[in-house]
Amino acid sequence: MGLKEQFGKDVLLTGWGHSRFGKLTDETLESLIVQVAAEAIDNAGIEPGQIDEIYLGQFNSGMMPLAFPSSLALQVSDQLANVPSTRVENACASGSAAFQQGSKSLLAGTAKSVLVIGAEKMTNAGADVVGAALLGANYDMAGQTSTTGFTGLFADVAKHYAKRYGAGVENLGDVLGTIAAKNHRNGADNPYAQLRKDLGEEFCRTVSDKNPMVADPLRRTDCSPVSDGAAAVVLSISPTGGATAPVRLAGLGHANDFFPAERRDPTAFAATRVSWQRALAMAGVGLEDLDFAEVHDCFTIAELLMYEAMGLTEPGQGSRALAEGWVFKDGKLPVNVSGGLKAKGHPVGATGVSQHVIAAMQLTGTAGDMQLANPRRAAVQNMGGVGIANYVSILEAV
Repeated sequence: MGLKEQFGKDVLLTGWGHSRFGKLTDETLESLIVQVAAEAIDNAGIEPGQIDEIYLGQFNSGMMPLAFPSSLALQVSDQLANVPSTRVENACASGSAAFQQGSKSLLAGTAKSVLVIGAEKMTNAGADVVGAALLGANYDMAGQTSTTGFTGLFADVAKHYAKRYGAGVENLGDVLGTIAAKNHRNGADNPYAQLRKDLGEEFCRTVSDKNPMVADPLRRTDCSPVSDGAAAVVLSISPTGGATAPVRLAGLGHANDFFPAERRDPTAFAATRVSWQRALAMAGVGLEDLDFAEVHDCFTIAELLMYEAMGLTEPGQGSRALAEGWVFKDGKLPVNVSGGLKAKGHPVGATGVSQHVIAAMQLTGTAGDMQLANPRRAAVQNMGGVGIANYVSILEAV
């Protein structure tokens, strides 16, 4: 039994738009939002006036002065005047938070078509400003000075992981380097990606002048870049006659963990695991029914832990998914065929919506050089903080 059977109506992704990710000096937050929103509406084959509600996912947290962007999408068309528009914020999961709010509006019957946008402009701010903003998503470090920021927090997760499961940091570094190399290889085929270069495993596994240690054991290639970018999707209760076939939302999951680090197991990502379980249960499917997954690899250690949280391997055995080839593009469950946050980029508010758009492109055969062979079902996983706010969507080809 899927979402449609439980709620008596469909949630369909009927149109989408995506900007390039990177340092976009000629773009503003407004221009990015307008670009992807207009593209999504046009792709859905509807008029702007048919949009009933708008949800905008954006973190910001002081990275830019404009802190009230909810109405910027109205700049697309005068037809959008007076359409309810709400900014949604849940750290790096803001995009998926907006996606789920839009889905719930359709399920509640308050809208028939919803425009969901994720957007972020980060590169105009200094590194210290970006670092402080991101640390605002951590209970223990918010407002404090840190030379390593969120990289240091995930480096601590990696150290806890190595200590608990007996993997030496050097060996873990090789595993993380394999994840980085995989995602850079995949990102080379993604026209939206910020980093489009196949770096190879040796480079990603080795500390060098071009790949320095940021926070031991995480090197530069283990960290997603600071990015600008936006993505948008139109959600509808019925097909809209757009340029491509719609994609169905089959299940969704959301779970939050306790905020203080002392109340969480640093390697369990317990609420992340629950979000996966809820989404799969709602969709009535298992991991074996998925053809690919786009997951939140803000750092390579996050992707490794995701293999375990989703149930692909037992705890402490995530490296098996790499050794057995399961998560590569030709494996049984390709992960981050887009290049993930690692290569595609991580404009934090845009990430969750971007993941849904990329998955929809795959499921409709419109992913270009990224395209897998006839995928029918996918998972999208987006996370805010160190496993704090967790969202999973199960999407199906119609």
